[in-house]
Amino acid sequence: ITSPVAFDILPLKLHQFSKSTPTGLDCVGWQRRISAPVITDGALDKAALADDVGSEEDLYEDFRSSNHRYGHSGGGGEQLAINELISDGSVVYAEALWDHVTMDDQELGFKAGDVIEVMDATNKEWWWGRILDSEGWFPASFVRLRVNQDEPMEDYPLKVEGGKEDDSRRFGMGQTTKDQMRTNVINEIISTERDYIKHLKDICEGYIKQCRKRADMFTEEQLKTIFGNIEDIYRCQKKFVKALEKKFNKDHPHLSEVGSCFLEYQTEFQIYSEYCNNHPNACLELSRLTKVNKYVYFFEACRLLQKMIDISLDGFLLTPVQKICKYPLQLAELLKYTNPQHRDFKDVEAALNAMKNVAQLINERKRRLENIDKIAQWQSSIEDWEGEDVLVRSSELIYSGELAKISHPQAKSQQRMFFLFDHQLVCCKKDLLRRDILYYKSRINVDDMEILDVEDGKDKDFNISVKNAFKLHCRDTEEVHLFCAKKPEQKQRWLKAFENERRQVQLDQETGFSITEVQKKQAMLNASKQHHAGKPKAVTRPYYDFLMRQKHPTLPTTLPQQQVFMLAEPKRKPSNFWQNISRLTPFRK
Repeated sequence: ITSPVAFDILPLKLHQFSKSTPTGLDCVGWQRRISAPVITDGALDKAALADDVGSEEDLYEDFRSSNHRYGHSGGGGEQLAINELISDGSVVYAEALWDHVTMDDQELGFKAGDVIEVMDATNKEWWWGRILDSEGWFPASFVRLRVNQDEPMEDYPLKVEGGKEDDSRRFGMGQTTKDQMRTNVINEIISTERDYIKHLKDICEGYIKQCRKRADMFTEEQLKTIFGNIEDIYRCQKKFVKALEKKFNKDHPHLSEVGSCFLEYQTEFQIYSEYCNNHPNACLELSRLTKVNKYVYFFEACRLLQKMIDISLDGFLLTPVQKICKYPLQLAELLKYTNPQHRDFKDVEAALNAMKNVAQLINERKRRLENIDKIAQWQSSIEDWEGEDVLVRSSELIYSGELAKISHPQAKSQQRMFFLFDHQLVCCKKDLLRRDILYYKSRINVDDMEILDVEDGKDKDFNISVKNAFKLHCRDTEEVHLFCAKKPEQKQRWLKAFENERRQVQLDQETGFSITEVQKKQAMLNASKQHHAGKPKAVTRPYYDFLMRQKHPTLPTTLPQQQVFMLAEPKRKPSNFWQNISRLTPFRK
């Protein structure tokens, strides 16, 4: 997704299922459950919650002896509410949550935030829609139905130069209508929080509690991998929803002042970073376990004992990832219907910026953790490595390139490859015959150094003439390292890189970013296995399998070219990492 934040699809209940595509491939998709007739986040499925179930032992035996399939598809009437509205002549709008990039002329491409008119929702996975004069199929799970369906399309905020909304259009509607719109958004925020708390409680009490009773099936490490820190999130959200309830004006919801709640909890919401980073591992572990029947039956028995709605465990575990990224969308919509004179206006405006920052911080941490695997792979490719691993002190490659290093006492110049990480500068030598092979030579602790710009001419410390040079000077030992670039612009890029390195170190200290010892060891272990295998493994993207949807059966059988990320990730250029080690582009944003 290319927008700063990606938003979640909690208003549309999810249920995982498996079915064969027209191409014969067995793919994983999501079935949408929509509460009729209100097309927003509503109460949970009360019928499912009212089911009377037997004991855990009875359920376990029943599932063992049955042919029950984990994650089966549910009923087929969930789209009736939308299609009835459409057939009655009503216009149904949806907002894009993610970019839908397609090369298929029968599909409708759009970007996150675009508004789509839904024209046909007969199929669960693919809907037919229109944007301006373009029509086509699009994945139903890529959109979120608008809270205020009664709002005419022409009143939807226009984007003007700079990406800001047209204030004259935003505040042009009647006050009564605007109050009602704000009431709708406030009600949605409160109802979705209540539903979300129920989801979290079900996971903690329905799954984790039962899993801990079965030491013969689950180790504590497995439970940590599957559920992450979701219990911490549950405790945090319980406090947050209580704060929201106190600010909720039941008699006049539009007068509620909820902005301060988000500001109060913005720091605590950073615990979602750990959960989001762990989520791909949870998907992989669940996928591995559910290949064994006893785990399939056990998880389904847990769901029924807790009287949970018909969503599989991986569907429940997806909700925290989506939830933290949904807040900016809700707050943006709330701000749109909040008059500047409203007592909540400034807090909502500040809360929107704060929650965007939280989402961006989570994205950045996710990117950093992805990088440690690449750093470990890079180190394993370096010959004659000495000393501690790079990951002991560093987690980000800031810059790399070729420089001439001048050393005392003979002022001898040596051409070397340098890799600037946070906290350290690593020096390597290229192989004379195979230039893609590097040998480890030394490293410099950047924390003890200050960077000095050197003017062209004779240097007094080394008593030689230099050009495009800079120095690293140790304040404590008076140790000096002299470097020369080939061109002035290369020198400036290095000076800028050292500034960025110090800024990154300071930011990590302020935000408390760190990599656990387990993560470091796992990255080095994976790199070692790949190195011995003779070639690196391709970087997989578990979310692709997790989020890609089925094609509509009437469409061509070729799969669409879609690009989906759970969180907003910067687009990366194709990497030549293993073909040309001197261009470490995978480390760059």
